[in-house]
Amino acid sequence: MPRWEFKLPDIGEGVTEGEIVAWLVRPGDAVREDQPVVELMTDKATVTITAPRAGVIVEVRGRPGEIVPVHTVLAVFELDAPAARTPASAPPPAAPASPPAPAAAPPRTNGAAHVSAPPPEAEYFNDRPLATPATRKLARDMNIDLRQVAPSGPQGRVTKRDVEAHVDVGEPPPVQTPPGETDARSPGPTVRVPADREGAPLEERIPLAGLRRRIAQKMALSKTTAAHFTFVEECDATELKATRARLAGPAQELGAKLTLLPFVVKAVVAALRRHPILNSTLDDANQEIVLRRTYNIGVATATEAGLVVPVVKDADRKSLVEVAREIERLAEGARAGKSKIEDLQGSTFTITSLGASGGLLATPIINYPEVAILGVHRIKERPVVRAGQIVVGEVMLLSLSFDHRVVDGHVGAAFAYDVIGYLEHPDRLLLEMA
Repeated sequence: MPRWEFKLPDIGEGVTEGEIVAWLVRPGDAVREDQPVVELMTDKATVTITAPRAGVIVEVRGRPGEIVPVHTVLAVFELDAPAARTPASAPPPAAPASPPAPAAAPPRTNGAAHVSAPPPEAEYFNDRPLATPATRKLARDMNIDLRQVAPSGPQGRVTKRDVEAHVDVGEPPPVQTPPGETDARSPGPTVRVPADREGAPLEERIPLAGLRRRIAQKMALSKTTAAHFTFVEECDATELKATRARLAGPAQELGAKLTLLPFVVKAVVAALRRHPILNSTLDDANQEIVLRRTYNIGVATATEAGLVVPVVKDADRKSLVEVAREIERLAEGARAGKSKIEDLQGSTFTITSLGASGGLLATPIINYPEVAILGVHRIKERPVVRAGQIVVGEVMLLSLSFDHRVVDGHVGAAFAYDVIGYLEHPDRLLLEMA
């Protein structure tokens, strides 16, 4: 029967490789067209790769944690073959089969939630467990088979707490690499782990993998490529807070949670229209500045797995309420590890905000190949001058980093002051909104 090689397709702009998170099939499984085959983590998102045609899996290539370039053969299909078994009848590959867990485990009371062992008639709680990339990484680091972990999250999702509790009910802890030996999971030069007099290790080595590795690579690329300079200025947010408070109720009636961030997005869009060079990217290969005609604003979002940047597309065409709804949708998807790859692509300018823990100022790293980024910091009560009088005002600092190869200092400063002007006088901002 004919065999066909299933290669990793081109899955998005700029994506050249991905890290295998988990296989959803194994050799011998019959798969239908568009059936999920493998979960893959890229520098944009964790995506599920589906089968472009039906057949029987003859071979899968690559283990979880392995990096595979685009167009690499992922699996070999046998076409028009009788099904050896349905996919649900066996666990995914690259995870060794484990013996059935005992029917009961002694209770533990050291603070972790008790999790019962899998029922004796079933080897796994779930052949295809639901879990975020961060939880999967923790399980890999701890040598735990996620299929044997009792889930407690919504829709049967396995959480980090579940993985930790699984160790607590009797699973063996992760194997520590003896001093002077190489950890087989992390190929590389021999590393000697210092130990105390009793032989207990004095340090822990965590693999730089998954999203954290992507973040490290992208931040290093940005910092070593773009010529960063940072501009910091105060913004009196008194009127902005009052306007948000006044509009929060009507916005809630329209199904939106109105924070200050949608105002910042709209202020950035208005300022970008005045300074189009800030809404550009630098094509280093062709030595061209690419002016973007769309206003797609990335909003950095903290997740368990690390920082991701969902994108509010066409922010110039959306109302304040629509921007608020979109920010909430994107943030929820990112924190749940369910971001679609199209939600993480195409940004032309990025905003990063740490909210109440935003500190005084920062030097944000540009989301390369963009040429600027805005950091929004915590609002604090400070003395401000109004009509010649010193009064108490609500003040926040804005930190903007620019790529000096494209943006001159006076242009960056002018852009910053335009953003500040819109935020300090939100009524003027409302007049210019789409």
